[in-house]
Amino acid sequence: MFDTFRNAWRSPELRKKLLYTLLVIVIFRIGAAITVPYLNLTALHNEITSGGNSLMGYIDILTGGALSRATIFSMSVTPYINATIIIQLLTVAIPALERLSKEGEVGRKKLNSITRVFTMFLGLGQGLGMYFYLLNSHITQYSTGFSAVFAAIVIVAVFTAGSCLMMWLGEQINDKGIGNGISILLFAGIVSRGPSIGSAISKYWSIGGKYHVLIPVLIVLGLFVIVAIVFMNDAERRIPVQYAKRVVGRKMYGGQSSYIPIKVTMSGVMPIIFASSIVSIPSIIGGFLPKASTIYKVFTWFGYTSWLYAVVYFVLIILFNFFYVAIQYNPFEISNNLRKNNGGIPGIRPGKPTADFIQRVISRVTLIGAVFLGVVAVLPIALSAGAGLNIALGGTSLLILVGVALDTQRQLESQMMMRHYKGFLE
Repeated sequence: MFDTFRNAWRSPELRKKLLYTLLVIVIFRIGAAITVPYLNLTALHNEITSGGNSLMGYIDILTGGALSRATIFSMSVTPYINATIIIQLLTVAIPALERLSKEGEVGRKKLNSITRVFTMFLGLGQGLGMYFYLLNSHITQYSTGFSAVFAAIVIVAVFTAGSCLMMWLGEQINDKGIGNGISILLFAGIVSRGPSIGSAISKYWSIGGKYHVLIPVLIVLGLFVIVAIVFMNDAERRIPVQYAKRVVGRKMYGGQSSYIPIKVTMSGVMPIIFASSIVSIPSIIGGFLPKASTIYKVFTWFGYTSWLYAVVYFVLIILFNFFYVAIQYNPFEISNNLRKNNGGIPGIRPGKPTADFIQRVISRVTLIGAVFLGVVAVLPIALSAGAGLNIALGGTSLLILVGVALDTQRQLESQMMMRHYKGFLE
């Protein structure tokens, strides 16, 4: 990986993209230090770090501590992710959006514009939820009169604007930088919490008792999970392909053997990000409700350490994995391309049998990858409930860190390969 970055730095064009990406990350970290007015920061920090709301602590990890400090990026990119999910689902149900998705670059730009507008409305709704959560937790400085109304408008507006700004920063990385913009920002937020994680380990170690055994076990388990993530990211199922010989003029083409690579985790960390955004919605809705109400207690069933949260999270990861793969791979299109190029899978007839075979392989491989992602994401939740440790930086964060690092490395290698041309005498 370090060799890849060193070689990329030698290319002027790639060096410019790397510097631009670092500049956007610096702007993101500066924004993560600008606080929202009219909030009691001490009370908010105590509310999140006390362990009473582990889900808010998990969101605080993803935002790089922005939530516990009540900064303008407290809502992170959750509204944008939810808007993207909803628009992608609607493209299947609404013919007009489906036509836009098939119009190439022009259609993609129109869909992105629709997603941005929808993100703003979702951000406004989530900002209201955040405000009522802060109000019910007695974290706002004003709770009655005109001052409370003015403070509410400012807080909601700043939260919404911060989320839209993060969406724009991610798009700038996509256009002018390296890697997936949203994933890079999440990566930067998680990495920035490294010192606080070290202090948390020191605190548990100083307590002593069972933690003297649990903490080394968790560190070894974390290293094992990282190795497993790297292995599964590189794992793939290769479908053999044989091309028939054909004569064109005086030359003979074909007769070669190749394969179709089907990656086990072809969707990367996107199902994790999507599922974590959806499963946090009950807590956001609960922010509108007073803590003494019965409905609020129902929403507490979706707490970060509850079994219901773990089950829903696991199922959503599997569903989003299959959905993401379905919109990326079309077995019938792959089968048609093979037939047009005089290729075929040994032992499988061309046409529909080939498409069915590819679909079966993709489904089985996707299931393995989805179950792996689900187990790694739910594992820290089970450990938190069983060992009594608040393991906010768990499988989900490790998946994002390792997945984004590997994906960025692949993009750098592919761009360097495109820019390296061998001469005639080389």
